[in-house]
Formats: sequence, structure tokens, C-alpha cells
Amino acid sequence: MNLSINLCGVTLKNPIIPASGTFGFGREFSRYYDIARLGAVATKGITPLPREGNPPVRITETPSGILNAVGLQNPGVDAFIDEELPWLLEQGATVIANVSGNTVDEYAQLAEALDPTGIALLEVNVSCPNVHANGCVFGSNPDTIRDVARAVRAATQKPFLLKLSPNVADIAEAARAAEEGGADGISLINTLTGMAIDIRTRRPVLANVTGGLSGPAVRPVALRMCYQAAKAVSIPVVGMGGIMTGEDAAAFLLAGCTAVQVGTANLSDPMACLRILSELEAFCAEQGIGDVRELIGGLIVE
Repeated sequence: MNLSINLCGVTLKNPIIPASGTFGFGREFSRYYDIARLGAVATKGITPLPREGNPPVRITETPSGILNAVGLQNPGVDAFIDEELPWLLEQGATVIANVSGNTVDEYAQLAEALDPTGIALLEVNVSCPNVHANGCVFGSNPDTIRDVARAVRAATQKPFLLKLSPNVADIAEAARAAEEGGADGISLINTLTGMAIDIRTRRPVLANVTGGLSGPAVRPVALRMCYQAAKAVSIPVVGMGGIMTGEDAAAFLLAGCTAVQVGTANLSDPMACLRILSELEAFCAEQGIGDVRELIGGLIVE
């Protein structure tokens, strides 16, 4: 069975990718299995300078999901290039470097710094506040999405995905803005904004008050948005949002995704990505599918 796919000109062994922020830089998971068996590894979000992240509580369980407000804790781009990336490449992993900035210039600087390295792709997270627009999230406005994409395109020869926020009025419009700005592909969805309250202390559970909701609770929303985005653009779509099984992954491929990312599942099952890959392969065998690419965009809508 052929499980390989082409993502923005990069050949991946299979369409299963651990999602940024749920897999660290792969070191912890390498104790359990060979991470090079995955299609690629999307790294923890990288910023220009080191970040300590938000104070605790930073993560809490919710029905069928979790809320997180980690705050992009990471060692910064220089430490990533010097320490984390060489290790990942030694493992034979295909690396997708996830980056976040507070200004358009910061996104361009990150892209430029990573351009000469051995990463395969960039994943540009536009679900970050724009310090020059009163904290408005980049991904909430098609114009700023387009601006970030253009700046990154001018700064790197690497193919890049723009990771879109679901907290928008029209996901198709956001997807088109990414394509118009020069993105080679898009990934979605990032987390949905939510909150939890401790009714006995009358305080928010998270120190940040609000956080990002992920897990199976968001899967129907994610699937709908991926379907709409894939219909709106001609560039590849990487889908994510509550994927827990191989059949979940198959649904996202049918909706038009070229590959999928597995996030929250990694936090409850360190073997999740390999298990989902095995289940996807078993589903294809059951359906008489010899090439996983046959599933991509195969949804029948009458």
C-alpha cells in the first residue's frame, strides 16, 4: 500500500503529522518509537526570542477536550537552530518548523533565519496578537493574513503553510487570503477560544482567563472548516482538530485535506500517531484502497 503523499512539493512517507505544541521537539516521544516513521514532525511554536510562557494553571480538561493557554513557551529560534533541529535531523525526521511573531517583520525574520537550515517546511501560525493593531489576532483579518504570507514568501525559498485560526467569520475568505499572499499550503484549525470557571472560588480556571479548546469536541467544526477551505483554494490543506483514530484521519482526507495533524491525542496516548497511522492503513486495506491519495477530496456530496 502506498501511504506517501506530496505536501507543497515535499514527499512525506505518510500523511500523519504530530501537531505543533503537542509533541515538543520530539525528544520525549522518541523514547517510545522512531519518530522518523511519521510523515513529518511539526515542532513546538518558535519565536524570535525565548519565552517562558504563561503562569499556571495553563491547561485544564473539559468535556471531550482540553483548554490550554501555555503561552508559546519555547527556547527561541537560535536555540532551535543550534540544539533542537540538529537532533531532529539526526533522527531522520522530516521537520516542519512552526513559527509565531508579534509583527509582520518578526515573521519575516523567522523565515529568513530558518531558510538556510534543513527544515522541509515552515508552518506560520497567524493566531497571534499583532502588537501594531491593538492586539488583534493576525488570523482574524484577511488583510493581515495576506500581509504575513507576502512577508514570509519574500523572506524564504522554503515552502510554507499558513496555520489559520477558526475564530473568524469566514474560513474560506481567510484561506483565499493565505493563497493570494503566496502561501504554498494552509493548515487548520488552530484552537477555538474558550474558558472554564471554578464556581467555588469564582475565578477562571486558567491563569490567562481564556485558552484554546482542542480535542474531539472541536472535530465537527474542524472538519467543516477544512472542507470549506479545501473548496476555496487550489493549494494543499493540512487538517487537524480532534483526530483520535485512523477513521477520523480518513474523514479529513475525504474532506479535501492532503495530510492531517494529530494534537490532543498525543497528550493521552504517546503512541497515538503510530496507532492512527496503523488504523488508517487498516481502513484503506478494508476498503480495497491501494494508495492513500485516493481518499483526498473523495467526499461524495449530492
